[in-house]
Amino acid sequence: MVDSGNKIKKAEMEGKKRVPHTKPPFTIGDLKKAIPPHCFERSLLRSMLYLVCDLSAIFLLYHTTAYFHLLPSPLPYVAWPVYWFLQGCVFTGVWMIAHECGHHGFSKYKWFNDTLGFFLHSALLIPYFSWKYSHRRHHSNTGSLDHDELFVPKVKSKVPWFSKYLNNPPGRALRLATTLVIGLPLYYIFNASGRDYGRFASHFDPNSPIYSDQERLQIYISDVGVFATIYGLYQLGLAYGFAWLMCVYGMPYLVHNALVVTIVYLHHTHPDLPHYDSSEWDWLRGALSTVDRDYGFFLNTLFHNITDAHVVHHLISIIPHYHAVEATDAIKPILGEYYQSDDTPVHKALWRSITECLYVDQDEGAPRQGVYWFRNKFT
Repeated sequence: MVDSGNKIKKAEMEGKKRVPHTKPPFTIGDLKKAIPPHCFERSLLRSMLYLVCDLSAIFLLYHTTAYFHLLPSPLPYVAWPVYWFLQGCVFTGVWMIAHECGHHGFSKYKWFNDTLGFFLHSALLIPYFSWKYSHRRHHSNTGSLDHDELFVPKVKSKVPWFSKYLNNPPGRALRLATTLVIGLPLYYIFNASGRDYGRFASHFDPNSPIYSDQERLQIYISDVGVFATIYGLYQLGLAYGFAWLMCVYGMPYLVHNALVVTIVYLHHTHPDLPHYDSSEWDWLRGALSTVDRDYGFFLNTLFHNITDAHVVHHLISIIPHYHAVEATDAIKPILGEYYQSDDTPVHKALWRSITECLYVDQDEGAPRQGVYWFRNKFT
């Protein structure tokens, strides 16, 4: 009976299919050689065509709202939520293009990438340069418990005392709703779910420990961009009414926030993904501690494949999105078991992660004590 119980406990501890956490038998050079050379080419014209399509979709969707009042009741009550969701999806596509500008995957012109990314992200109330620098450090330290910047899990000893009281269905639903609705602004304003710097850190604070002295001026510029957008939205609200502003921009913005949080959270929070402390972490294993997810052809296309080609993005972030799927297919045979993908429906994956990924801990008696796995029980 004891032996049987230990086997069950061990099976639960090891999960269904953990990603290997030992050093892989390949290098980043091996992966680059396997990818067709044209996948590294960045076309300004092609990238701009994707952006023009996104901006045209925003324009067309907005103008459809002028006809909602002509629909017979209760169809307007259906049309508005459909608009909010679709517009939020397109907003997310624009966010992804600005994100690609931050990686300089949009074109070979750094100044153009930063200028365009600044305006696109500012329009979505995201401080572009502030995000760019913290996101760069996220890519440089993915999977590190000590230095990663985004959705950094806590070890058991640092889990807040009240978490055990939220470790039930109502508590999980509350945590999930809070994360999806206000998680993105909380991250930018208070660095919520980000790296613990030991003092206040904010993407809006030029003196934040997130940034170096050479980066602080651009943090001011990022703040100006966001506050200029807020002022512009305020003026639109005065002119057309804040109810109108909430309907045409506010609700799609909230949908966009929830989608971005969902995408990033599910890429890095999975029961089978390892995290490492400084004694074990290295860049390649950290970059492999992410997962590709299939949101279906429609959403994958709207999100420019940041969803189903995320692993290769962490390995070689300069590859433009329109080559990412091909590059992924090219390296899969080399990655083997080190490649993780998950086709679990999004709503089920969210509930699974919020349920099973409460904190990280080492496996008892494991030979590598610097490797941590997600846990969901306090006992």
